[in-house]
Amino acid sequence: MLDFLRKKAQSTLIQAVVVVIAVVFIFWGVGTNLGGSRSSVATVNGTEIPDTDFSRAYSQAVDGLQQQFGGKMPPGFADQLGIREQVLHRLIQAELLRQGGEEAGIKISELPVRERIAEMEVFQENGKFSLQRYKDILKQNRMTPGSFEKGLQSDLSADRVQELVGSFAVISDNAAARWQAWTDEQIKLAYVKFAPADFESKVAEDEQELAAWFEKNKEKYRSEPKVRLKYLLFNQSDDEKEVQIPEEELKAKYEQDKESYRQPEQRHARHILFRVEEGAADEVKAAQRKKAEEALAKAKAAEADFSALAKEYSDDESNKEQGGDLGFFAAGRMVPAFDQAVFSMQAGEVSGPVETEFGFHLIKLEEIRPENVRGFEQVKDNIAAGLKRQQAKALSFKRAAAAYEAVMKAGSLDKYSEQEAGKVQVAESFSRSERPQDIPADPKFLDAAFGLKKGELSSIIELREGYAVLFADDVQEPELPKLETMKDKALADWKKEKAAELAAKAATDLLAASREKQELQTPEGGTVTVTGLLKRMAPGGENAPPDQVQSDAFKLAWKEKLPAAPVQAGEAWFVYEVRERQPGEGAADEMTRQRLSASAKHDLLTAWLASLQSKAKIRISGAALRSRDDEALQ
Repeated sequence: MLDFLRKKAQSTLIQAVVVVIAVVFIFWGVGTNLGGSRSSVATVNGTEIPDTDFSRAYSQAVDGLQQQFGGKMPPGFADQLGIREQVLHRLIQAELLRQGGEEAGIKISELPVRERIAEMEVFQENGKFSLQRYKDILKQNRMTPGSFEKGLQSDLSADRVQELVGSFAVISDNAAARWQAWTDEQIKLAYVKFAPADFESKVAEDEQELAAWFEKNKEKYRSEPKVRLKYLLFNQSDDEKEVQIPEEELKAKYEQDKESYRQPEQRHARHILFRVEEGAADEVKAAQRKKAEEALAKAKAAEADFSALAKEYSDDESNKEQGGDLGFFAAGRMVPAFDQAVFSMQAGEVSGPVETEFGFHLIKLEEIRPENVRGFEQVKDNIAAGLKRQQAKALSFKRAAAAYEAVMKAGSLDKYSEQEAGKVQVAESFSRSERPQDIPADPKFLDAAFGLKKGELSSIIELREGYAVLFADDVQEPELPKLETMKDKALADWKKEKAAELAAKAATDLLAASREKQELQTPEGGTVTVTGLLKRMAPGGENAPPDQVQSDAFKLAWKEKLPAAPVQAGEAWFVYEVRERQPGEGAADEMTRQRLSASAKHDLLTAWLASLQSKAKIRISGAALRSRDDEALQ
């Protein structure tokens, strides 16, 4: 649950459109046109989307990605995923939503904003709103009352617009019943599998056909380029042994980087979740809140065991058995409402119900780990290792530069080798895919090696762990082989392809015969496999064929028993017959109705936004198109 909460809080990639729009409104107040004095990434019907809003949204998206990749993300990765375009698209949608609400006459006054703030438990003391607590919590989160209230006003407006548009999405009883019947349908299949491997023995070798096939496919047998190298290697690890860092230098480095060793305040919390699915009916939501309030009363009782209550009540299966334990985390790592509640509590305090997009939470704050700075003795070894690497790298470069100069003076690497016996290493001809073990695996080494022409000396190549100087003693260009040199492999590949053709033909012939007889026929020397009842929404089951076959079978009209064509799954072909169908009961449960309703509302809102966008005058500036990876990672 901890990782899930963190991702939901910080990754804009995995959130639904409606949720993303709400988040944008809360934090950045998109849509306030302050005039043309500041730069903007886009304008929507004349309203600017400021560059600052885009930068914040983009930074949050990249930060979410970084956390999902363990804090390390390759340069340019965000651009490859199109994060800039996605963030800009969502900001534009948020502005369209705001403008659409205005056109619909939806305006939120200051009164409901104040009422909502007063209702937020995180701002209350002894059950009443506390102005001082309100200011303190906003200050802790680097927000002002003005910006928070403006964002909340936009958020309430967005909620009202979404509610209004969603009210037109009605799921009738008949539609829900039809959906339930469709999802609950079950079928029993009989099928025959035709695997190419079963036909390889039937492929007769034909020299003439093999030669023609090889001529057509010979490009895939083209050899890799090879290079024979002579090279000098200057390993950083060799120089690290010689480096000694004085204590004074370590302390000076510590003082210089002291802020980087500062650890923010962390809090250890447990929670009990009363889950509410997205789009749940008001009655369901009210029932879950009531259950949370009843459990809260028990949790606040004297001698209450919060961990035991979590095991009994919590809907969070990921940590229920651990008593709802979320471990230690810093501010800003959870969804906002949860995060604000935890960081406004005292150790030992139980709070709730706190409402988030997951439902209602009861929270117990177990322990507060204050902000601190790691001491010199704690980080001394790490500092020493870092400085050793830096200084060793410098020494390695110094040795490489001296050797390179000596090669130039000697006139060639061979003559240098005569003067410095044993320093030049030799790698016999090799390709990228067959690298000798003593050759560095560093891509820069291989790129440099295969970028040289015969007789060419490289410059000094920087590697991850040192430096190298390379000389291409010989280069073998890629060649197209003759059939005689590749016959065994070519023959095996040709037989495999022919066997696949035979398998496909056998499947086609069996299906034709079966359709003629109106039932699945048993192939000569083959077998028919019969399944148990298979469920549409739960692939698998007794003797079940691959998912592609099951999916195809469920798409058949009820009067059809045989497919129009064999189904390919992986390398094999399948011919099947629907032997039995069992329709679903058609009685949609409350959970199904909620999901259908939520899906219909989401689809309607998306379509409405698309309609607004098609009519809108949208201008995108170049500021939104430049790469921001470096900016976001700073």
